Amino acid sequence: MTEKQWLDLLALTQGKTLDPLPVGFIIDSPWLPGWSGMSTMDYFSQGDLWFQANLKAVTQFPDIMFLPGFWAEYGMCTEPSAFGSKCVWHENDLPFADKILHSLTEIDTLKSPNPNTDGLGPFILKRLARYQSQIEQAGHAIRFAVARGPLNVASFLMGATEFLMGLRDDTPRIHRLLTIITDYLVQWLEVQKAMFPSIDGILILDDIVGFCGEPDYQEFAHPYLKAIYDSLDVSVKMFHNDADGRVCARYLPELGINVFNFSFLHSIDEVKAWTHNDVVLLGNIPPRDVLLLGTVDQVKTETQRMLDSVTETSRILFSCGGGMPDHVSTANIQAFKRTVHNTSKGRP
Repeated sequence: MTEKQWLDLLALTQGKTLDPLPVGFIIDSPWLPGWSGMSTMDYFSQGDLWFQANLKAVTQFPDIMFLPGFWAEYGMCTEPSAFGSKCVWHENDLPFADKILHSLTEIDTLKSPNPNTDGLGPFILKRLARYQSQIEQAGHAIRFAVARGPLNVASFLMGATEFLMGLRDDTPRIHRLLTIITDYLVQWLEVQKAMFPSIDGILILDDIVGFCGEPDYQEFAHPYLKAIYDSLDVSVKMFHNDADGRVCARYLPELGINVFNFSFLHSIDEVKAWTHNDVVLLGNIPPRDVLLLGTVDQVKTETQRMLDSVTETSRILFSCGGGMPDHVSTANIQAFKRTVHNTSKGRP
């Protein structure tokens, strides 16, 4: 992110309304490789192509906040790989991390990894360090420490169904698993921050939170998320959960979260009410059915419909309800941005 974009994001967290209304998207490996004309495998394996793809995006769309910005990642494999998951790679599709826990009793032998040495994390750190000066020469900075959340990682290590069933079948072992994962994630965030002092934000992504009812959220998600968000003293604490957001939304301020990327199934005004308008909302047209599959005119129509539905525009970073899907066209992104920027709603 540029200095201006970072200051704009901070202004949004303070309740200020920007003119024009701001646009931002979470972008990473589902979208960037195809959009920039390379294979997914080349994007992951060749640092120069990763850098070129990210640079092309921020250059072509200078007035859009791309979050977290120059995101060095390996899809869903980064954190599970540190625990020993086998990563399965494809030329033009996202990698997948195979589960390593085939019974609840295997949790007893699981140990917390070292983020400096284990899995793909060290490669991420090296990539960012290798390109840090070029990122800064382009007018950007490394602003966020990023990790998948504890429930998300657990679902890869065990399998999503097996993990969710484990909440009932063996609660103590699930707590042990989440404690080990959380300890690793805290260390992983701290390592990123220590290596890149420009970091002043946390981004945690955990859709599995949206599969919990409120009692399970309170027991199995909230305390672990609290430990993670309390681990760094930073200005921006962002959370991505584009599954059901009702279970966690009203607890976000208690966690210190001040930016929330949520599902398009919830309206902006609904989530504003649930969060008492204390959190910047990143959303929320449908990412697939509108931003990807819609025509330019349909994107304009649905974006205007979203804008018209909003009662007031403080603490909103207009986006889609989730990360940028693969194959979204430049034309559709431009149509979304122009529609938001051209509206007069919320301007002084």
